[in-house]
Amino acid sequence: MAWKTLIDACVLAEQLHREDCVVIDCRFHLEDTAWGASAYGMAHIPGAVYAHLDRDLSAPVIAGETGRHPLPDVEAVIERLSTWGVDDRVQVFVYDDKGGAIASRLWWMLKWLGHDSVAVLNGGWTAWREGGFPVSDRPATPDRGVFEPQCRPEMVVEADFVDSIKENPTYALVDSRSRERYLGEVEPLDPVAGHIPGAVNLPFADNLDESGLFLSQEQLQHRFAPIVGDRPADHTIFYCGSGVTACHNVLAFAHAGLGMPRLYAGAWSHWITRPDRAVAMGNSEKSHML
Repeated sequence: MAWKTLIDACVLAEQLHREDCVVIDCRFHLEDTAWGASAYGMAHIPGAVYAHLDRDLSAPVIAGETGRHPLPDVEAVIERLSTWGVDDRVQVFVYDDKGGAIASRLWWMLKWLGHDSVAVLNGGWTAWREGGFPVSDRPATPDRGVFEPQCRPEMVVEADFVDSIKENPTYALVDSRSRERYLGEVEPLDPVAGHIPGAVNLPFADNLDESGLFLSQEQLQHRFAPIVGDRPADHTIFYCGSGVTACHNVLAFAHAGLGMPRLYAGAWSHWITRPDRAVAMGNSEKSHML
């Protein structure tokens, strides 16, 4: 059996003995970028390797040109995945401690590179620990794999495409950040507040229930129903602040059985690198030229 969206902790625990199973720990805190690797060193799921959001899942930031977490070079990702033991025969499981907010980035990247057998641990590290499942402090030493990508460039859109469809009713452009950031009431990370004109707001955090688990498929279908309408899946485009947490909405959308939407990976932090791109504050649109 292949898992392609989510896996529960009790089921994952039953898979750890498999030779064709790769587990990747994606824990990361923006405010302390060394924290995740340190936490991994103290305790992680047995056999898991560690993926660092900035070093492994993103390219270096170029000021004024990229967003805060640009997609990494494909060749670099291929090398990293091969080092972790990923090839076309393995089932990959990814987890974090933020309800999948970081792990979903790697989930999406593997889909983008053509590897469908990848799932996010539902409830993440918290569910694993609360379930009483084993942990280890020993770094993993996986056998090297040969990752051969089957790239799906159609899963990504660029800013010019977003600009061309942002007011087109046959597309749905969805901002995945909190309501306050979408409205421009607060902006803790980027130099310009607001959202892309024409975008609607579905905060990624609302994909989870009070216990930190994903809503049921039926609940997620209901959540996304207002934006789906008669549109094909690839006419829904998600973005966030830096291209990471929007992947959580992509995962939830796919788990709901609605197909694979597209991602504006550059996201808000890339959109605002050009002052001629309009932004919206609340319900108003303006240029952010100074």
